[in-house]
Amino acid sequence: MTAKTAALVLLSALAASNASAQSVGSQHWVDDLSGFYRCVQKCGGGHLIHLAQTGWNLDVTNETGQSSTAWIQGPGHIWTSWSEGAVYSADGFTIQFSGGTVWVLVQPAKRFPTLGPL
Repeated sequence: MTAKTAALVLLSALAASNASAQSVGSQHWVDDLSGFYRCVQKCGGGHLIHLAQTGWNLDVTNETGQSSTAWIQGPGHIWTSWSEGAVYSADGFTIQFSGGTVWVLVQPAKRFPTLGPL
């Protein structure tokens, strides 16, 4: 093998290792669940639910006005200080609790600030 061929093989191997270093499903992406939800099943009250997310942590005010902290345990899974788990849909529009309560997103939080006139 010539020096040029060896260098080409080495560079190809290095380029491929960067792309394959992160396998599918190992990313640490956190969905943004912030926004206002409406309870549609097993509801305790008529108020909108407010959910504010910072990283993996959630601050929740449910349909009865009760506040809680919660956190994302892993992709699609939430645990609350109410000692109740929940799963959320891949698009973040539905949250279903282990007790049967279901919330549906009605107004997502603004993800980007609006810019004024330039």
